[in-house]
Amino acid sequence: MTEFHTLSHDQQVAKLHDLARHALQHWDGEFGEIELVKFRENAVFSARREDGQRVALRIHRNGYHCEAALRSELQWMEALATAGITVPQIIRASNEQHLVEVLHADIGEPRHVDMLAWLPGATAGTSEAGVQADTEIDFLFAEAGAIAARIHLHAADWQQPDEFVRHAWDEDGLIGANPFWGRFWELEQLTNEQRELLQQARRQARGDLRRYGRRLDNFGMIHADLVPENLLIEGPQLRLIDFDDAGFGWHMFELATALYFCLDDPRYEQIKVALLAGYDAVKPLTEADRATLALFLMLRGTTYLGWIHTRKGTPTAIEMAPMLIERACHLAREYLQQ
Repeated sequence: MTEFHTLSHDQQVAKLHDLARHALQHWDGEFGEIELVKFRENAVFSARREDGQRVALRIHRNGYHCEAALRSELQWMEALATAGITVPQIIRASNEQHLVEVLHADIGEPRHVDMLAWLPGATAGTSEAGVQADTEIDFLFAEAGAIAARIHLHAADWQQPDEFVRHAWDEDGLIGANPFWGRFWELEQLTNEQRELLQQARRQARGDLRRYGRRLDNFGMIHADLVPENLLIEGPQLRLIDFDDAGFGWHMFELATALYFCLDDPRYEQIKVALLAGYDAVKPLTEADRATLALFLMLRGTTYLGWIHTRKGTPTAIEMAPMLIERACHLAREYLQQ
C-alpha cells in the first residue's frame, strides 16, 4: 500500500488535484477552472479549455483496470458514438492516444488518465437516494431500456479490435471461486444464517445460468452500471455516462442493474414495466429472458456485497453495508422461492 492510501480524504483530494493539473499538460490547449466532481474510486475533475469547452478528466484508480482494458473501454465508447448512441466524446491526448500514464511525486504510483467532453444534463438521481421524486418515470426508464437494447444489438454485430480486453460478468465473474468484485460470502458483517442463504442461492444460480445459456442474443458487451447517477436527462434526451464497469455479461444483468436501486421506490412496478417495455420495443424479450429477472437481481445484489467486502473501511462501504446486506438476502429468498 502506498503512502497515498493512508492519507485522509481531504489530503488525497488535494494531491489528486495537483495530479490533474499536471496531467492536463498532455492535452492540447490551456485549461482552467479545475474542480473535483466525483471521487469514489476514480477521481473525475471538470476543467475548461481556453476555447470554452468543458471537459471531464478521469484519474483512474490504481489496480482495477490495466491500460489495455481502459483503452478498450474508450474504443467501445467511440464505436457506440459512431453507431449514433450518445455517449461522452473521447478527447485524445496530444500524442493521439486514448489515455496517458502519469507518475506524479504527490501520488507515488502511476495513474492512467483520460479526457471526455462534458455532457450536459442532470442526473436522474443517486445510488444511495434512488430516482428523484419529480422524475417522469415512464420517459426515463423506457428510454433507458431502449438505449440498453441498442447497445446490446450493436455489440452483437460489432467487430472488436484484436487487443480488446474487458472483464466478464459471467458465471465465474459473478459466482465463481473469485468473483470479479470479491468473495461476497466472506463479508464479515454477514450472520451465519445470511451466509448460508447466499451460498444456497449461489449454488442454485450455477444451474440456472447454465440452463439459460450464453448466446449472441442474450450475452455480450454491456454497460453494467445503469444506475440513476449515470443517466443524464436534458429535456427530451437521455444520455448514458460512466462505462467504467462495462464488460461482457448477460443482457438481463444489465436490466437488473437498472432496477436494483429502485427496489424500494413506491413506483417500482411502474419503473419495471417502463424499462422492460422500452427494451422490448427495440430488442424483443423472450419469456425465458423475463423469467431470469429474479436470478439476475439476486446476482446483482451479491456483487455489491463483494464490492463492500473488498473496500472495507471506506465511507461508502460502511454507510451502505446494512442496506446492501438486507437487500441481497431479500433477493436471495425471493429467487429461491420461485
